[in-house]
Amino acid sequence: MAYKIGWFSTGRDEAACTLLNKIYKEIKKGNLTNTEISFVFSNREKGEKEESDKFLDLAENLGLKVISFSSRKYKPILRRRGLEVSKKLGRDSSTLIIWRNEYDTEVIERLKGYVHQLDILAGDMLIWGFRRCKAFDAINLHPALPKGPKGTWQDVIWEIIQNRSTEHGVMIHLVTPELDRGPVITYCRFSLQSPEFDPLWQKLDKKLKSKSLDEIIKQEGGKLPLFTKIREKGFIREIPLLIHTIKLFADTDIFLRDKQPFTKTRIVDEGYDLTDIIDAEIKK
Repeated sequence: MAYKIGWFSTGRDEAACTLLNKIYKEIKKGNLTNTEISFVFSNREKGEKEESDKFLDLAENLGLKVISFSSRKYKPILRRRGLEVSKKLGRDSSTLIIWRNEYDTEVIERLKGYVHQLDILAGDMLIWGFRRCKAFDAINLHPALPKGPKGTWQDVIWEIIQNRSTEHGVMIHLVTPELDRGPVITYCRFSLQSPEFDPLWQKLDKKLKSKSLDEIIKQEGGKLPLFTKIREKGFIREIPLLIHTIKLFADTDIFLRDKQPFTKTRIVDEGYDLTDIIDAEIKK
């Protein structure tokens, strides 16, 4: 029997489409054996955003079962109040947590009847509450090293630049109510100190002599050469890391017990560093 996965994504950008399309093709080509996508879930419905419409159209065109349930439209007054209070507090408010758990309860109900042994979050922009984390076993693809920056890939890269980090990477971790901090399962890393990065840091340093980083972000945003190079190097690692991680689960080399990753002989406490394997994949 095929190992069935649920696919969760907001579908907010082109990367979301690329990830889903690539994993689907790897399954069809037999490179991900004994694996099947049970459904695709998005917290956006058609008509909300052009980017997510493209993602939902792709999933349908691939012949996948699509479940859309708009988070923005679900109890919008409660959600807005929760977000406003959270912004003032600098943390999740009790109102937002209540909304999140009520939304998650609806998600759980809508997915009854679907078999999904493992859920993949690939661009899912919602934090999962306690109820959904308890109900489903899920892993998240996050564009940072373990204990690295939280948030969107854009936020992560700017923090990497601001901190002048010497290395960066991608990880896959267990989904918990704490954003981007569940137990790490796999990861890979790459250096930000190399002949291709050094000139880009130097160009940034020249700009910083007359402008602040905030000014550069406002003026150039994602077009900053250093920013685009970091994103390029990270993104090309996301798909092979995800493929190898799914294989580990489908082949039961890794499994979850009581919301903790295990191998057949031990607990996975620090995650598997797959850097050498991923680098070899990229060079093919």
